[in-house]
Parts: sequence; structure tokens; C-alpha cells
Amino acid sequence: MLRFGLRIAAAVILLDQATKWLVLEVVMAPPRSIPVTDFFNIVMVWNRGVSFGLFDNDSMWTPVLLSLLAVGITIVLMVWLRRAEGRWLALGLGMVIGGAVGNVIDRAVWRAVFDFLDFHVAGYHWPAFNVADSAITVGVVLILAEGLFAKDRKPM
Repeated sequence: MLRFGLRIAAAVILLDQATKWLVLEVVMAPPRSIPVTDFFNIVMVWNRGVSFGLFDNDSMWTPVLLSLLAVGITIVLMVWLRRAEGRWLALGLGMVIGGAVGNVIDRAVWRAVFDFLDFHVAGYHWPAFNVADSAITVGVVLILAEGLFAKDRKPM
């Protein structure tokens, strides 16, 4: 399961960084907001904080501290992945690891995470996000589902 999870993580990292490069270098030259549908835009947002822009400030230490936290969490998840027995758990862990590393790469390169997917309804916008954020969210759901619905649970 370790190799499977690491392949998933690598795929998420590559997809995340490729889409960010494509949007930054091709789609957003010059920077703009591009309406795609009545409920979806491609935008250019630099998130210097965490989810939903929490802890967003101009401190030079914020990207460093958030990156160190993400690396620490990634190490713990790698240990968990090494022990994982189920494919769904390995998939979920790989997605979270890949998403975390994708966002750490952004902080290392730009000191912020590049978000570009903007969904909205009736004038209300969900905070912009990216492929890494999506992978983290889906990965957490898979981990929780595997934990809640696994049939072959071992007694503690």
C-alpha cells in the first residue's frame, strides 16, 4: 500500500503543480477573472494563510511556520501510510500527502498558495481553492469513510 499511496501523492503533486503553472503562465496572462459558467470562474488568488484565508498576514514567518506544520503532518501521514492495509485508506492518505506537499511547494516558491477555482451561487462565493485543496478534502473524506465503514475491524 505504501507504493500505491506514494504514487497517488506524486500524481496529486504533479497535477496540482501543472494546473497552477497552466493557469498562471497561460490562462492568467494578463491576470484577470475568467467567467466559465454561471457558477464557476477561474481567478487569481494568493492565499498567505490556511483554509479560507485564516491566519493570513504579512509576517515573513507565516509561510515558514505553515510549511513546517504541513511537513510535520506529512511525516505522520507517511508513517500511517506505511502501515495502511486497505486500498481506500492508502488512496486517501496519498491524496492528503500530495495535496499538502503541493501547497508547501507553493509556499516555498511564492510565499503563498495559488488558488484559482472559484465557485459561486447567487452572489455568494466559496473561497477560491486549487487541486491540492481538493485532493486534501477528498482524501480526508476517504480516510473518514474507511474508518467508519471498514468491515474487517480488528479489536483494540
